[in-house]
Amino acid sequence: MSNSPRLNFVWISLEDCSPRFGCYGDALARTPNLDQLANEGARYSRAFSTAAVCAPARCAIITGMYAASLGAQHMRCHERSESGALDVPPYECVPPPHVKCFTEYLRMAGYYCTNNEKTDYQFSPPFTAWDELGAKAHWRGRSSDQPFFAVFNPMMSHESGMWPRKDSTILTNPDSVTVPPYLVDSIETRKAIARYYDRIAEGDAVAGRVLQQLEEDGLAQDTVVMVWSDHGGGLPRQKRWPYEAGMRVPLIVRWPEQISPGTVCDQLISTIDLPPTMLSLAGVTIPTHFQGHAFLGKEQIERQTVVGTRDRHDQAYDCVRSIRDDRWRYVRNYYPQESRAIWNPYLNRHPAMQDLWSRYATGELTEAESFCFANRDAEELYDLNHDPDEIRNLANHPDHREKLIKLRAQLDEWQRQVGDRYAEPEYQIADRFWPGGRQPETARPRWIVYHADHPQGTPYDAPLRLNSPGALQLFCPTQGASLGYRFVTDPPERWRIYSQPLVLPPGTHEIEGRATRIGFKESPKISAKITIIELEPFK
Repeated sequence: MSNSPRLNFVWISLEDCSPRFGCYGDALARTPNLDQLANEGARYSRAFSTAAVCAPARCAIITGMYAASLGAQHMRCHERSESGALDVPPYECVPPPHVKCFTEYLRMAGYYCTNNEKTDYQFSPPFTAWDELGAKAHWRGRSSDQPFFAVFNPMMSHESGMWPRKDSTILTNPDSVTVPPYLVDSIETRKAIARYYDRIAEGDAVAGRVLQQLEEDGLAQDTVVMVWSDHGGGLPRQKRWPYEAGMRVPLIVRWPEQISPGTVCDQLISTIDLPPTMLSLAGVTIPTHFQGHAFLGKEQIERQTVVGTRDRHDQAYDCVRSIRDDRWRYVRNYYPQESRAIWNPYLNRHPAMQDLWSRYATGELTEAESFCFANRDAEELYDLNHDPDEIRNLANHPDHREKLIKLRAQLDEWQRQVGDRYAEPEYQIADRFWPGGRQPETARPRWIVYHADHPQGTPYDAPLRLNSPGALQLFCPTQGASLGYRFVTDPPERWRIYSQPLVLPPGTHEIEGRATRIGFKESPKISAKITIIELEPFK
């Protein structure tokens, strides 16, 4: 056990991953490392994403606010598919000025934060978000005994991992997989699902290596490990849709000596609860603008519902909202005239989707398989206890009218509370963030020097020699700008986060600063060279 006085944190963030693990009762899964982790901690059976696609879901996690609240709900805002352009030019989400990446709060509290290496936040990651970001980012780069938060992103289980590969061997037996009723039970669909199991097994191996490194470094007992996925399964009618299979994610937490081994928890969790939970466990004040609730630590609150969203995916606009309690899911379709099979070239590359289109063209789809093509009802209601695949819409059933009305009102209240921007046209969002299609720029920061000769502070403009003591302040006039600095002796890409004025010890200090704001261009760098002269003590 290390001498670190504070908890460390490791996230293992999977892609497009439903709970196809052995610890969740899947007999076909090959996930020994994740199963062992669950045996040593807690497995959450009712954890859900905020969106069934990666960029809006990850935006919510890094900011602590729903993507639909920020205007970041469309997938994606800064890239356009080769298959067709939109009338709206590329842009990035520009949250309100008080919104930061939640990792900045950890960094200000002394944590060493690393991400290896996926971001996909609907904006370029600001340099202040991470101490290290990249394929080699690891807690091992921190100072001795510094607490850390390290994220690892195995991407093997992404939807694209189910596509055929040349000279690729499928290890899972396709005959053994279970095909959901809304997909065609064909050999190609079965092969795709078998590949999915293979990719999840590869992700499990990555998780095993991370866990082994914690053991090697003597850090396992001091580290809270969380495993989760950005959203649920990558099959058609799962990914991109705010139904159960697209929203439900695995969540495993190991917290030695605090969570009893083998715990199974059925409380509702949303991935937007991850940032406040991290700050709660780290003893950092949770910002009041966060829209999730901590599910561990002193600030934990048990939620009653979880909400999911669907908006534009690639070229095709849509708008769907869903809310789930402990048994029922209510779905609201804002475009009920649309078929569920709206154009999505990327989805159409999936073997299971190609099988659906083939059957649709020949008129051979079953009633359940037709779900992916049928026009929608304005409202949907599903009893998850009796219809886990959400095939039978009970919204018009008189026996469930009371439940329909209650969930409808709860969704209305959620939209009001978070300021859901579902009705704002994307061209207005884009122009609000990047007026005229131009990215706003963070203003050039300034160093301000405080000293006996400059007691009110004066902007730095030339090398200085000062008698000790003295202080240096970094200032930027851009509202909401985050600030960073580095000494020239620091590693070239290592920027410290600026949170309070710097008191410099005697000696010569060459220091750089820069500023950024989410969605803005970074400021230019500024430099200062200051020599602090230590006065002789009075005798």
